[in-house]
Amino acid sequence: MAAKILKGRKVHPGVRLIATPASQLIWNECLKEGIWDIFADAEALVTHATCGVCFGGHLGLIGEGEVAISSTNRNFQGRQGSPMSFVYLANPATVAASAVEGYIADPRRFL
Repeated sequence: MAAKILKGRKVHPGVRLIATPASQLIWNECLKEGIWDIFADAEALVTHATCGVCFGGHLGLIGEGEVAISSTNRNFQGRQGSPMSFVYLANPATVAASAVEGYIADPRRFL
């Protein structure tokens, strides 16, 4: 669904879209289906398989005052970086639509 929304579009300037599959199997399936090409063309960052972004371990840490919309499964203060940041949880379609628009957006507009 996220690839369908991103196809032929670019991530809004000033927005970072980071796509991180949970397993190497999923990473390989996305590669075979051309999903990573769509994400790359949209100027998203595609990482190796890991759970690092969702627990604030490395890539994608957000700083004080920054806002993230994430398709991870947990949300608490400091989860993805600074405890002074803001994290909203959403499904992948909403995350992709929001990355294109630059604000939390309704993905139905893109379908």
